[in-house]
Amino acid sequence: MLNFNPKILTTMKSYDKTMLAKDIGAGMIVAIIALPLSIALAIASGVAPEQGLYTAIIAGFIISLLGGSRVQIGGPTGAFMVIVYGIVTEFGIEGLTVATLMAGAIIFLLGFFKLGNMIKFIPYPITTGFTSGIALTIFSSQVKDFLGLETPALPAEFLEKWAIYLEHMDSIDWSTVSIGIFSLVIILFWPNINRKIPGAFIALIVTSLVVKFTGLEVATIGSKFGELSSSLPKFGFPSINGSMVRSLIGPAVTIAMLGSIESLLSAVVADGMIGGKHRSNTELMAQGLANIASALFGGIPATGAIARTAANVKNGGRTPVAGIVHAITLLLIMLLFMPLAKMIPLATLAAILVVVAYNMSEWRRFRDMLKSSKGDLSVLLITFFLTVLVDLVVAIEVGMVLAAFVFMKRMSNATTFKELDMDAAEEQYIGDAGDIGSNALIEAHKEIQVYEINGPFFFGAADTFIEQFKDIDRKSQAIVIRMRHVSMIDATAMNAFKSVVKRCKKRQIPLYISGLKEELEDKLKKSGLHQEIGSDHFFNHVDDAIQYHASLKS
Repeated sequence: MLNFNPKILTTMKSYDKTMLAKDIGAGMIVAIIALPLSIALAIASGVAPEQGLYTAIIAGFIISLLGGSRVQIGGPTGAFMVIVYGIVTEFGIEGLTVATLMAGAIIFLLGFFKLGNMIKFIPYPITTGFTSGIALTIFSSQVKDFLGLETPALPAEFLEKWAIYLEHMDSIDWSTVSIGIFSLVIILFWPNINRKIPGAFIALIVTSLVVKFTGLEVATIGSKFGELSSSLPKFGFPSINGSMVRSLIGPAVTIAMLGSIESLLSAVVADGMIGGKHRSNTELMAQGLANIASALFGGIPATGAIARTAANVKNGGRTPVAGIVHAITLLLIMLLFMPLAKMIPLATLAAILVVVAYNMSEWRRFRDMLKSSKGDLSVLLITFFLTVLVDLVVAIEVGMVLAAFVFMKRMSNATTFKELDMDAAEEQYIGDAGDIGSNALIEAHKEIQVYEINGPFFFGAADTFIEQFKDIDRKSQAIVIRMRHVSMIDATAMNAFKSVVKRCKKRQIPLYISGLKEELEDKLKKSGLHQEIGSDHFFNHVDDAIQYHASLKS
């Protein structure tokens, strides 16, 4: 059954004029916040300013209309900037369109197959690592426009980019720097005057007027892109070939993962603010459709924007109508005022993105994670440095593999194998009703070796298990393996078990199993291992196994 249930269907059942007024007010304010961000992110991603607005309008409308969150605001975000810039540099705008289409399809399928909850299994060190890496990359990409440097075309690589910056530091334009610093001051201090209207919007207007009326010669959107279009986005389907699809699979998967993670994280944050509960699979399907539509109408990747979603809630938005109003407001601004955007200084947009990068970095959390275990720290730092120095796709792939190895190592450490003796029994099992009820049994039958497995019995622990039985005492008359605390057995562990059974048979040492859970015993039966050990060699308790073997001798 299709698990698609947009929140707007639920919220409209009790909708009234009061809610409409709040949603309209919140939507218009969020649109003002989204306007400079959409333009700045588009330019920083290597595409035209209009494409950022197309994304916020089209994707934002669909995410609100069809999404699984009451208050989610969708649009372009800083998380995509690095990957989008790389795609545009290597494959052009058409390649970006194809990658966004593919990513949208992947996100939709994640929701369709009800995998929304799987996103929570992305380890925190990975998300922190690549988010902080993206923040540093965003900051680095804005140095040229903030300082007004005259440089050749900048490469995507971090170190090469900074090498060019350092080589051309003598070309700093102090008029541009003054506009950039002035913009930062407005953005940072405007909230002390008015928290409703965002400081970025005020900085955009004020610095545009300053440049226009003072005649400062600084780079603007108009000087870089010429006249800006205020027409509606046009539908266009890219020409797709197999070679391009194969080349873009990695970037598309990365966009899909980033979009899924950020949208659901934003929805969770919103839930905490309004006391609601989003529908993760519906949200992913809506995000997928939004990215497909954005690509077909000239936009770039989109996802749920945490800052804009939080602003929506703080300004009274409580239903998807606020997000729809945000998209419509942006459309009207684009149609009526887009030509005026050519006056916006690039230094102001750079200042806006510097603040975005700072907020995105969450450096305090990064600092706190430096005190984590060696495993988590290695995942954090490797993901961070690979994001900055190599590629976001590689960073996520390597980070996930490394995190998996760290997890397996921890799981294998949590699984213990040990031989029980009188002292161990007295220390650990006094009062353990029904098992090793008489410690004297172990002391009285020292020729029977009693071993215990604690924890999941899986491939990470298989070698340790085999090593434990590598030198079986030839004087041993029998071996009992206590397995009451084994929660699972995988195929590798099963194979290791078989090798120990064969070794015992070769040395003619009876092997007994105690306390095995019913579902695991069924698994041994299906594998044939149950029969190989002997159906009469399985007992509920160690005591029973010891007494059974003792009875065979008498």
